[in-house]
Amino acid sequence: MSSGNRRLLACPNCGGDLEPDAARTRLSCPSGHRFDAAKQGYFNLLTGAGTKFKADTAPMVQARTDFLAAGHYEPLARRLASMAAGGGTGTGSRPVVADAGAGTGYYLAKVQQETGASAAVALDISKFALRRAARALPDGFALVWDVWRPLPLADAAVDVLLNVFAPRNPAEFRRVLAPGGSLLVVTPLPGHLREIRARTGMLEIGGEKETRVAHSLEPLFTAGPAQHLEYRMSLSRKDVENAVLMGPSAHHIDAGALGDMLGRLQFPLPVSAAFSLQEFRAAAPGPA
Repeated sequence: MSSGNRRLLACPNCGGDLEPDAARTRLSCPSGHRFDAAKQGYFNLLTGAGTKFKADTAPMVQARTDFLAAGHYEPLARRLASMAAGGGTGTGSRPVVADAGAGTGYYLAKVQQETGASAAVALDISKFALRRAARALPDGFALVWDVWRPLPLADAAVDVLLNVFAPRNPAEFRRVLAPGGSLLVVTPLPGHLREIRARTGMLEIGGEKETRVAHSLEPLFTAGPAQHLEYRMSLSRKDVENAVLMGPSAHHIDAGALGDMLGRLQFPLPVSAAFSLQEFRAAAPGPA
C-alpha cells in the first residue's frame, strides 16, 4: 500500500505492495497473497512458525483497557504525542506513524490525532489487543505481527515510530524509518509503581534502563536527550488490580494471593508513575 508517494504495507510472504480493497476488508499483493480482516477489523499477517513471545491474553487486555480508560496514563500519552508532533521528517506534510508493540492502540491514536498523521499502523502479537486497536484507529491498520520478524512495512515508510513498553528490533526499525524520521521509546523508570510492585510480586525494573536501551540501538540510531515524566496517581483497589494484571507480571501472579494482599491495603492508594521517553534518530551511514 502507498501513502502519498511512498509505499506503506509490504507483503510478509514476498515483500510486494500490500493493498486494501475498497471495503478495507482484504489486503492483497500482486503475487496473489491475501489476508482477510477478522470481524473485529484487524488483520492477522502471521504465517509459518509461531512466536516465542507470550501474547497478551483477553483478561490482560481488559485490565489495560480499563486502567487506561480511567485516565491514569493520560499525561504520558500527551507527552508522547507532543514529542511525536515535534519529530518526524520535518517536511511539513502529514506524517506516517506506526507503533511496534501497539497493544490496544491507545498511544498511537493519541499521536495520530496530535500529528494529523496521514496513515497509522499498529503492530502487536496479541489479537485481543488489536481488536481494540482496530476500533481506536478506524482509518488505520491493526496488524497481528511479531516485531522480531521483518516488519510488514516498506523501506522508509514511517516518519514516527513508537515503541512503548515493548520489544525492539533495531535493524527493522532503521529500515522502515524515512530519512529524518524519529523513533520514540518509552520505558518505566525504577520508581514506577514502587508502592505496589514489591507487594504484589510484579517484575522488578532494573536500573540503567535508558543506557541499555540506547546501547541496544547503536550504531543504527543516535540518542537525543531523554525526557522524564513523573507524577502521582490516586488508585482504587480495582485500579491497582488492573495495573498488576495488565502487564507481563500477569503471567505468573496468583489471583488469589493478589486479592488477599489488596485486602490489606487502604484505598485510594497514592502510587508513583515514572517514565522515560527517549527519542532516537537514524544514524548517518558511515563511509563506504
